[in-house]
Amino acid sequence: MFGGRGRLPVLAEVSGSVAADRPWALSRHDFEALSKVRERVDGRRVLLVTGVDGAARTLAVCLAALASASGRRTVLVDCDLERSALAGELGLAPAPGVHEYLRWEATPAQILQPLALAGPASATASEPLVFVAAGRPAADPATLLGLQSFRHMSAKLRNAYELVVVAGPPPGSGGGALTTLAAEADAVLAGIEPSQAERRPRRALGSALRRLGPAPLGAVVVQRS
Repeated sequence: MFGGRGRLPVLAEVSGSVAADRPWALSRHDFEALSKVRERVDGRRVLLVTGVDGAARTLAVCLAALASASGRRTVLVDCDLERSALAGELGLAPAPGVHEYLRWEATPAQILQPLALAGPASATASEPLVFVAAGRPAADPATLLGLQSFRHMSAKLRNAYELVVVAGPPPGSGGGALTTLAAEADAVLAGIEPSQAERRPRRALGSALRRLGPAPLGAVVVQRS
């Protein structure tokens, strides 16, 4: 782990995808590296994951899967309502999801999708990892997430699960959506690419995340082929 004054500390480096058809898949070495990151997440109920698009999505999925495999009741929620890419990468239905629920067009039972885990660690999962897609793309995600229905949804997820992993948009996008998501989170973690691990990008990212409110835990470098 390395950081510096004013810079976001790097907690781990993972290779990311080990299979072209599974962009979230990790090697055993990566699994062990993220296990150390998971220790920092322990005690938090809602974790917001942001950063570079692909790296952040990969990190969110892997941390949610890791928590679920450790026996923690976990839900992964895609709240990047402008892009809505995560469901497609996981091979799950893109809708209904958060968008439809917030507009009262879908019930909780309709948006919760089980995500099967694979590998030796999956045997320790007491319950399936649950996934909530973003739903159809939203033209104004900040306004949608600002609805009372989103705060109601956040409270219900916090009460129902031991860990809620929120995959959010990148900093500076979504017209303030990330700030709204941060208000419901206990901590923030960033997924970054190797080029963002240099001093200046990490300092800028650290400053942006600290302005959100919840304490930023650090960043994870994700190598993506």
